[in-house]
Amino acid sequence: MTKNLGNIDRIIRIIIFIVMTTLHFSKTVTGTIGLILLLLGGIALLSSLVSFSPVYEIFGISTYKEKDLK
Repeated sequence: MTKNLGNIDRIIRIIIFIVMTTLHFSKTVTGTIGLILLLLGGIALLSSLVSFSPVYEIFGISTYKEKDLK
């Protein structure tokens, strides 16, 4: 599994996780839609932690650059 997410994509996915979990736990969005938001937020967080997106891999997209590590 090669990295294909750059730092900006990773930060955006972490923000998405924070927003979606806040919406769910503040009971702003409840029921099935709330659970779906929580699941999607978890997937966004997981992909940002490992710097890999399966969707990017399918479409051949990569925002990762070697200099992102420095």
